[in-house]
Amino acid sequence: MRLKIMPQKKSLSVLQTPLILFLCQVMSALEVPLDLVQPPTITRQSPKDYIIDPRENIEIQCEAKGKPPPSFSWTRNGTHFDIDKDPLVKMLPNSGTLVISITIEGKAETYEGVYQCTARNERGAAISNNIVIRPSRSPLWTKEKLEQITILKGQSLVLPCRPPLGLPPPIIFWMDNSFQRLPQSERVSQGLNGDLYFSNVLPEDTREDYICYARFNHTQTIQQKQPISVKVHSMDELNDTITANLSDSEFYGAKSYIERPPKLLTPEGRTSHKEELRENVLSLECIAEGLPTPSINWTKEDGELPINRTFYKNFKKTLNIIHVSEADSGKYKCTARNSLGFVEHTISVTVKAAPYWITAPRNLVLSPGEDGTLICRANGNPKPNISWLINGVPIEMAPDDPSRKIDGDTILFSDVQESSSAVYQCNASNEYGYLLANAFVNVLAEPPRILTEVDLRYQVITDRPAMLDCAFFGSPIPTIEWFKGTKGSVLQENTYVFHDNGTLEIPVAQKESADTYTCVVRNKLGMAKNDVHLEVKDPTRIIKQPEYKIVQRGGRVSFECTVKHDPTLIATLTWLKDYGELPNDGRFSIDNDHLVIMNISDEDDATYTCVANTSLDIVSASAMLRVVDRPNPPFDLELTSFLERSVQLSWIPGEENNSPITEFIIEYEDAFHEPGIWHHQTDVPGIQTTAELKLSPYVKYSFRVIAVNSIGRSLPSEASEYYMTKAAEPEENPTAVEGIGSEPDNLVITWQPLKGFDSNGPGLQYKVSWRQKDGDDEWTSVVVANVSKYIVSGTPTFVPYLVKVQALNNVGFAPEPGIIIGHSGEDLPMVAPSNVRVNVVNSTLAEVHWEPVPPKSIRGHLKGYRIYYWKVKNSSKRNRRHVEKKILTFNGNKTHGMLPGLEPFSHYTLNVRVVNGKGEGPASVDQVFNTPEGVPGAPLFLKIVNPTLDSLTLEWDPPSHPNGILTAYTLKFQPINSTHELGPLVDLKIPANMTSLILRNLSYSTRYKFYFYAQTAAGTGSPITEEAVTTVDEAMASRQVDIATQGWFIGLMCAVALLILILLIVCFIRRNKGGKYPVKEKEDAHADPEIQPMKEDDGTFGEYSDAEDHKPLKKGSRTPSDRTVKKEDSDDSLVDYGEGVNGQFNEDGSFIGQYSGKKEKEPAEGNESSEAPSPVNAMNSFV
Repeated sequence: MRLKIMPQKKSLSVLQTPLILFLCQVMSALEVPLDLVQPPTITRQSPKDYIIDPRENIEIQCEAKGKPPPSFSWTRNGTHFDIDKDPLVKMLPNSGTLVISITIEGKAETYEGVYQCTARNERGAAISNNIVIRPSRSPLWTKEKLEQITILKGQSLVLPCRPPLGLPPPIIFWMDNSFQRLPQSERVSQGLNGDLYFSNVLPEDTREDYICYARFNHTQTIQQKQPISVKVHSMDELNDTITANLSDSEFYGAKSYIERPPKLLTPEGRTSHKEELRENVLSLECIAEGLPTPSINWTKEDGELPINRTFYKNFKKTLNIIHVSEADSGKYKCTARNSLGFVEHTISVTVKAAPYWITAPRNLVLSPGEDGTLICRANGNPKPNISWLINGVPIEMAPDDPSRKIDGDTILFSDVQESSSAVYQCNASNEYGYLLANAFVNVLAEPPRILTEVDLRYQVITDRPAMLDCAFFGSPIPTIEWFKGTKGSVLQENTYVFHDNGTLEIPVAQKESADTYTCVVRNKLGMAKNDVHLEVKDPTRIIKQPEYKIVQRGGRVSFECTVKHDPTLIATLTWLKDYGELPNDGRFSIDNDHLVIMNISDEDDATYTCVANTSLDIVSASAMLRVVDRPNPPFDLELTSFLERSVQLSWIPGEENNSPITEFIIEYEDAFHEPGIWHHQTDVPGIQTTAELKLSPYVKYSFRVIAVNSIGRSLPSEASEYYMTKAAEPEENPTAVEGIGSEPDNLVITWQPLKGFDSNGPGLQYKVSWRQKDGDDEWTSVVVANVSKYIVSGTPTFVPYLVKVQALNNVGFAPEPGIIIGHSGEDLPMVAPSNVRVNVVNSTLAEVHWEPVPPKSIRGHLKGYRIYYWKVKNSSKRNRRHVEKKILTFNGNKTHGMLPGLEPFSHYTLNVRVVNGKGEGPASVDQVFNTPEGVPGAPLFLKIVNPTLDSLTLEWDPPSHPNGILTAYTLKFQPINSTHELGPLVDLKIPANMTSLILRNLSYSTRYKFYFYAQTAAGTGSPITEEAVTTVDEAMASRQVDIATQGWFIGLMCAVALLILILLIVCFIRRNKGGKYPVKEKEDAHADPEIQPMKEDDGTFGEYSDAEDHKPLKKGSRTPSDRTVKKEDSDDSLVDYGEGVNGQFNEDGSFIGQYSGKKEKEPAEGNESSEAPSPVNAMNSFV
C-alpha cells in the first residue's frame, strides 16, 4: 500500500454531476492508455513566433505520442522540407524536433521561414502550429554629429533617443559615462519611445554625458548613442554674454519661460487614437512641459478606471491597464495642471482581439456504433473564421464519410466504425492571428480498466477536502460508482462531489470519514474496481504565537511558538526572518519552541515567523521585532542670521532608531566666562530642525543639540562654531540686597553679585547707595568691584536706612535698581516689662500678663517676650528644694502668656524680659505665686505579707507626688474564684497616717484583688493594684483527699463503670441484630445520626457530643487552665450575683456603679491571675 498525501492547498471547482457518471463522449479528463491504438497527439512544439539567437544552433521542437508511434515530417514556407538533403539539419530520434547546426557554418538568415510539423500513424495525422523562425537583430546606431544644446533656465527640452530597429525591440534607458542611471522625477522622465523629456530645465541639468542605451535582451547586447551635451544658462549669465545684435524683444522674450501653464510634449494635439489587443497591457502616455512642473491626472469618460488592473508609472505620466478586454475600450483623458492653468488630451482606445477559445475541440473515444460531436468555438474582434481539416488536409478535400456531418463549428458523428478514426484540426483566424487545435476521433471497443494505483492510502487534515482518485478508461465510456466500507452502499452526491475524471471529493473531511473506499467502473464489456484508504488527522495548530516585541539595541529577546499536532505525524518547527532563513549567526539560538536573539542590533529589526509543518499541513505565525534605541546625535550644526541679540541654529537629526524624536534640547557654552560648562538654552519640538536663539551681550557662544525620544537622550552633537556677541550695559542688578547692622554703630550692605554671563561687558562694578529713611540727607554712594558686601560705619543705633545697589560696566549702567529698607545695628533693650500679673488657673496652669515696653527702648527688631519661672518649694514642708529655671518665649508683641505643666501645691517665682535681635533686656520685678492642691499620685508601693487562713497584711508607702496634704486612703478589694469571676466589692477608708493594715475574717484559700488609693482635699488619686491568696485549711484538704481513697468510694466508682460497660454491650448487640427486622433496609438507608460507630482511637461514639459541651460560658467567666468544669450550683460561682456586684466609681472615687468588666483600672473588673486555681477549691466546687 502506497501513501498519498492530500495537497496542502487545493484549487478545484465543485462539479454537480450525478452519482453514475455518464461521461458521454467527452474524454478530456480520460487519458487513453498508450498500450491502446490511438491517433497521434502533439505534446510539445515551439512558439508560433520563434525568435532565435543567430549565434546558436536552431532547435525547432515537435513532440507527439500515439499508437503505433507516429512518424514526423516538416514543411517550410508551405512546401515539403527534405531534411535529408541538408547536412546541417537533423531530426532527433523518436521525435520530430529539428536541430539546425549553424554555430560552425551556415547563417541563421538562411533558415528564416514558416515551419510546420506533421505527426502521422495509421489512425491519422496531427499538425503543429505555423512556427515563424526569425533571427534576433541588434543593429548599431547610425553615426551622427551631435552639437551642444544651449538652453535658457526654465525652458522645456526633449533629448531624442531614436534607437535602431531590432528584433525584438530593445529596452531603452539613459545613463552617464559612469554607467549610472540618470535620476528621473516629475520634471525629468523617459517617454515610451525612449526620448528624455524635461518639463523645465535647471542649471543642475547641465552635463555633457546624456547617453541613451539600447539593451537587446535576446542577444544580451547593449548599444549606446553618442553622448548629448546640454548647457543651461540663467538670465544673469545671459546679461553678460548677450550679443549686441540681439534685440530687446529677443532678450525679454525669454521671460515667457520663467513661469507658464502646462503644454503637452506628447501626444500632440487635443485628441489621439490608440489600438490594443485583448489581454495585452494598454499603455497610455501624457508628458507635459510648464513651470512650475505640471502634475498629471487620468480619468475615463463615462466610466471608472479598473481598480485592480490599473497601474501608474513614470510619475503618473504613464497609465497601464493589464489584461485589457473589449470593455476597456473608450475615451481616456489626461490632465496636466500647475498653478497657472491646465491642458487636457483625450485618447480614444479601441481594443481588438486575436481569436481566443470559447470551446476548443476535445479528443473523442467512441465505441463502434456510437455517436459523438466535435465542437470548435472561438471569438475575437473581428469575429474569426472557422475552418476544419482532417489529418492535416482541408476537410473539403477529404473523402466523404457517411458517419460525419459538418455544421459550421460543429462536426456530428453517428454510427461510427473503426475506419472513422482520424485527427481533426480546427483553425480559427482573423487579421490579428489564428488558433489551431488537434482533436482525434478514436473508435475502440475496450473493457473498463482502472489507471490509479491499487490500494492507495490517503492522509488528510480534519475539515479539509479529501480527493480520492480513481482514473479509469474504457470504451464505451464506463460508469463509475463509489462505496464506503466493506458493506457500504453507493455514495450519494448530497454529501460527496463526483468529478468527471472519477475522483471522489469529500468537501469537509471529519474523523468519521476515515475508512476504505471502493470505486467500481462498468461498461457493457466488463467491470473493474479498486480500494483506496483514507486517514483523517488532527490539524497542526500554534497555540502560543510569538508576540510583538520592542527591544532596545544590545538587549535580548525571546519569541515563543508552541505547536500542537497530530501525534501520528512528525512536525518540524522552522524560524524565518523576513520570510527568509535565519542568519548564520551565533546570536540566534533555538531552544525547543523558543527563538532567542542575543545582543540585538539594528539588522535584527524584522518580522520573525515560526513555521510548523507536517507532511499534510503547514501553519505559521509572525511577530515583529522593533529594535529601538536612543537617537543618534544630530550633526551638521550651522549658525546663520547673525544679529546682535539672536542667531539661527540649524541641524540635521540623527537616526531615530525606530523611536520618533520628541524634542531637541539646545545647550550653550560660554567659552569666555565658563569654558567647558554647558547650560540649557531651550527645547524645541522633534519636528523642528532650526531654532531662533536669543543671545546675551558679551558672551562667546557655542551650541550643541541633544535629541530625545521615548528611550532616552542621544549623545550631544559636535559643538557648533563660536559666535561672540557685542558688549552692552548690564540688564540686571544684583539680587538679595540686604542692609543689616552687625554692630550698634554700623550698617552692613550685602548683595548677590552678577555672574560673568550677566555682566554684559568688561569692567563689572557695583554702585552702592544709602541714606536714612526718615531724614532729609542726600544719597551717599560708593563704587566697588569684585566684592558683595560694603560696611557703613558711624551710624546711629537701629535706624532705618534706604539701600540700593546698581550694576555697571565699561559700557554703562544697569537700569535703576529697586530700593530696600535696612537697619543699622541693634543694641540690647533698655527697659523691662512692667505691671507683671499672675492668674493661677488651676493646679497645673497659670496665666501671666504684662505691659509692653516702649518701642524706642527696644533698640532693635522686637522678637518677643521671654518668661523665666522656677519652683522655689513645695507648699508641704516635706519636700523643699530648688528647681532648675524654665523659659517660655512668646514671639511678637504679646502682652500675656500661659504657663502649663506646673506642679500642684507648689511655690513659684517668675519674671519677664523683652527680646530683640541682639538679645534680652533687663528682667521685670519677680512675681511669686502658689499652685493649689491636686489629686495625689498612686501610693509608692503596696505589699501583701503574712497570709493566713483568714487574714492578709497590707503595707504601703505614701505617694511620691502627694500634690497636697493627704487626708485618707481608700482600700477596695474583692474575691476572685477559680473561674476568674469577681466577687462582691468591699470599700474601706484608712487614715492618712497609717502605712499598714491587717484584713481579717477572709475566706480560706481565696484569691483577692486589691485597689489602693490616696486622697487629698482635691480628690482621689490613681490606684495601685495587687492580688493575694489566703492559705489552705489543711484539715479540710486532708478530709477531702481521704474521701477519694475510701473503699466504699472506690467500689461505687467501679459499679458505675461496670454499668456503663453493660449499656455499651447492649447497644452493640441491638445494632448487630438490626438486619433481622423488616425495617433494616430503611434503617440502613436512613441511618440515625445519633447511632454512629465507635471511634477506634478513644472508644467514644463518633460525632456524638453532649449538648452541655456547647453551652456558652457565663458572662464574665473565664475558662480555667486545668479545664475544670464547675457545677451549675457551685457555691463559689458569681451566678448568684447576676451580672456581678455593682463596682464602678465616680470621679471622686466613691463606689456608685455596676460591674462592667471593661477597664483594668476599675476595681469591678476581674484581672486574670497568673496563678493556677486551688485544687481543693476546684474539688469543693465539683462536689
